[in-house]
Amino acid sequence: MKILVVDDDPRLRDLVTLALERAGHTTLTAANGAQALTHAMRESPDLIVLDIGLPEMDGLEVCRRIRARSQTPILFLTARADEVDRIVGLELGADDYVTKPFSPRELVARVHAILKRLAPATTTRALTHGPLTLDPARHLCSVAGQPVTLTAAEMALLARLMHHPDMVQTRAALIENVWPNTDIADRTLDSHLRNLRRKLADAGAPEAIETLHGIGIRMTPC
Repeated sequence: MKILVVDDDPRLRDLVTLALERAGHTTLTAANGAQALTHAMRESPDLIVLDIGLPEMDGLEVCRRIRARSQTPILFLTARADEVDRIVGLELGADDYVTKPFSPRELVARVHAILKRLAPATTTRALTHGPLTLDPARHLCSVAGQPVTLTAAEMALLARLMHHPDMVQTRAALIENVWPNTDIADRTLDSHLRNLRRKLADAGAPEAIETLHGIGIRMTPC
């Protein structure tokens, strides 16, 4: 896969690109937000590793502008103390985040988890639930025929719920299914579910997913 690495620290860029290239990927690099946008539009990377604290244009604004045009997966790099940045980043449509300082092995594992969610599931049939249709193999979602654009994480969450629409999924089960073998906070799941619900509501399905407090999450019975 072709991965764009964006960070203003050349040592960190070298660390990340070396880890990714050792894992078999090709890399592009950018040192600021403007360069990141240029590469994202011209080079069409398969995934972007994006620092938040960038000169000229911070990573949150870069994410916002990319999401206006593309659903390219984005993994944020952020300082450990910047919890607000992490939550805002997820709200803007980032797929995951890694806090600094970080292990290159962990970063590569999270990159692979995102790419695995994005990979076409050619044996997965299209799913329907009321007016909602999901085709994981083609990464398509619609409500009563109206397209809904989802990130890889949102697609994986919705697919998990729609595969077992009557089953209540615990939060732990959803996290393990979408982010296997990675340490994900509950707030990350909350942010992706909130974004997913908002997108479905905007398309005309405001009550598609329900939460049974203290139990779990499921598709609302038709």
